[in-house]
Amino acid sequence: MQPMTPVDRWFHARKQEGRTAWYLVHAFLARQLSAPVLETMPPGLPNREAYFNDLFGLLERDRRQIEAGRYVISDKRLPRPYDIFRRSTRFLADLGMINLRRMRGDGSEVYRLQKQTTVPPKRPRYYLQNFHYQTDGWMSGDSAELYDFQVDVLFAGATDAMRRQALLPIGDFLRGRRLGHVDLLDVAAGTGRFLQSIKENYPRLPVTGVDLSSEYLAKARRELRPWSWVRLVLSNAECLPFPEDSKDLVTSVYLLHELPKKARERAIAEMARVLKPGGRLILVDSLQTGDHPPFDALLALFPMLYHEPYYSDYVSTDLIALAKATGLQLLQVDRAFMSKIMVFTKGP
Repeated sequence: MQPMTPVDRWFHARKQEGRTAWYLVHAFLARQLSAPVLETMPPGLPNREAYFNDLFGLLERDRRQIEAGRYVISDKRLPRPYDIFRRSTRFLADLGMINLRRMRGDGSEVYRLQKQTTVPPKRPRYYLQNFHYQTDGWMSGDSAELYDFQVDVLFAGATDAMRRQALLPIGDFLRGRRLGHVDLLDVAAGTGRFLQSIKENYPRLPVTGVDLSSEYLAKARRELRPWSWVRLVLSNAECLPFPEDSKDLVTSVYLLHELPKKARERAIAEMARVLKPGGRLILVDSLQTGDHPPFDALLALFPMLYHEPYYSDYVSTDLIALAKATGLQLLQVDRAFMSKIMVFTKGP
């Protein structure tokens, strides 16, 4: 990986500034177009200065890592105006339905619609929900097209920068290894956004992505088309279709907070099962209570504003203890704005 040129540095900085401003504008519009859920905000929320200092601290860290050649962003193009307009209008058009579900406290529309079909649902009941109150939950192509934009509005365009911090332990593990002999599994790959970052940096690394949404996998398949050595599989994280000790690297991004307690435990156990001894499990997920006390009130607020039925349990779960019970050992924990990266290894 080559360090950035001065032109690259300038371009990246301006592009990230534009992304942040763009998504902040949409966050403002979403607030203006949505009825208030709470009469008053809970106490202890960080002030704007503390919040944005932390956000821009992550973006500065991301810039330094790119400049140093720790990881790359291969797509240096500006998005097409048509694509910008299309995604923006889709996001704004869906706000009305999201707001209606939020006011009703209705996160089960997907389940009701699935029950009305002639084909019985093949996914767990907990999966058939309108997470974030988004239309169709994880169950449509429209949802897959909207998802990344919605998450970037939530995190002011910093979602990719948070995910990219997981490239650092991946790079440390891969250093000195023959990429063709390493096998990486991404659990709950979604639209393939994190796998894109991995393939941008390690195009010859064989990767497999699993997800429980065929519609999101279809989106991932389109986005990952430029690369070879990519396999996408429809599968539940609670029962991975791979042999024991078969993967050198296992990653999972923003999955655990969406799972009920027992499913979360089974998913971690499955990721540990398929990981080779000496391999790495890299988890990227939401902060938990106590990780960064100034943000604890934000973590408490999140499930009040969005349909996140298992989030309150997640933020109080001892993930290190869960992992240890499956034979995993913690190597490091890192915080990146509203996310944290946990790296585990599996003993012999």
